[in-house]
Amino acid sequence: MQIEKTIIMETLSLYELAHLIRLTLREGLPDSYWVQAELSEVREAYNGHCYVELVQKAERGNALVAKARGTIWANVYKMLKPYFEQATGQTFTAGIKVLLQVSVEYHEQYGLSLTVHDIDPTYTLGDMARRRREIIQQLEEEGVLTLNKELTMPSVPQRIAVISAAGAAGYGDFCDQLMGNPYGLVFYPRLFPAVMQGDRVEETVIAALDVIAAERDRWDVVVIIRGGGATSDLSGFDTYALAANCAQFPLPIITGIGHERDDTVIDMVAHTRVKTPTAAAEYLVATLLDAATMLDELVAALATGVTNRMHREERRVELIAQRLPTLCSLACANGTFRIEQLEARMHMALLRTLVEQKHRLALIEKVVEGASPMLILQRGYSITRCEGRVVCDASALVAGSVLTTTLADGEVTSVVR
Repeated sequence: MQIEKTIIMETLSLYELAHLIRLTLREGLPDSYWVQAELSEVREAYNGHCYVELVQKAERGNALVAKARGTIWANVYKMLKPYFEQATGQTFTAGIKVLLQVSVEYHEQYGLSLTVHDIDPTYTLGDMARRRREIIQQLEEEGVLTLNKELTMPSVPQRIAVISAAGAAGYGDFCDQLMGNPYGLVFYPRLFPAVMQGDRVEETVIAALDVIAAERDRWDVVVIIRGGGATSDLSGFDTYALAANCAQFPLPIITGIGHERDDTVIDMVAHTRVKTPTAAAEYLVATLLDAATMLDELVAALATGVTNRMHREERRVELIAQRLPTLCSLACANGTFRIEQLEARMHMALLRTLVEQKHRLALIEKVVEGASPMLILQRGYSITRCEGRVVCDASALVAGSVLTTTLADGEVTSVVR
């Protein structure tokens, strides 16, 4: 019975159903509408059209509650963008909250989209951009905004702690670029898995950072990478807790978590921000290559310096060898001359000493001659002795003492009475 009912029912092709949806939406939503939304992606095409992604988030957290794609045709966009930027002072880019006048369009092949006709420039920046500013301002007030940037990047960053999603294409690209570098440079990457999209980004990335910090002596640098995507997919990286952890982390952090147009809060606080995982690998390869090149240059300079020094020393030895006979002859001549001078000085000194001593002896001889007893005796004096002793006191003599008196010429013997 059910089979017969199915056959009897009218069937539609996919195109017919899509066309019916298109007609129904046109009849049900014929006008344009002012819609509040946040720009999570803005992409300018080569033909002048602009394709945007509009999102709405839950009041608490970053969970998306609505998402739609929109198109600003070139003739509208070339007037709308400068008008908006001049009126607000803000770039028409992802992360701002806008008030747009849109019409609902449905195409059989491309599905539902919104066509943007106008924008209200008086509408303030979106929650995403404001939240970033508030986080950056808070970190700056706390004095931690640039702490990671102030760390010194190691000259030889080989031990790489990588925070990424296991099996992610971005991680694979990073490892391929790093390990397959054409210079044969060696790296030691290790993956610390984390969720890189959605509500668990903050929780899992901070957990990975905690594990790395516990063994930080084993690592030179931390790399946080993921593949590109819409800006709304990167909202998990725009939280205060994650930014504060990155800003105060004890190792330099390199981020490569999106395309060139994406710029998250942790990009602003990280030591180095690059565009993609591949660019992160290229940065590490370039850093290590610079160190290797410098080392090669130092080795070459050392070898050249040693060679030059050896040549200089060899030349110096040759010159000394050539000059040695002359130097020896000169030294001998100088020595002979000095010896001759010394001999002459010694001879003169000896002569002078002999003269001085001869003169001194003559003086002593005169003194001795002047003190001779014979000179005194020749003047009429005499010396009287008693038993060989000189008599100086007559009272000391007794009768019968035999005296011997010495005169200048001869002696006289007498007896005391």
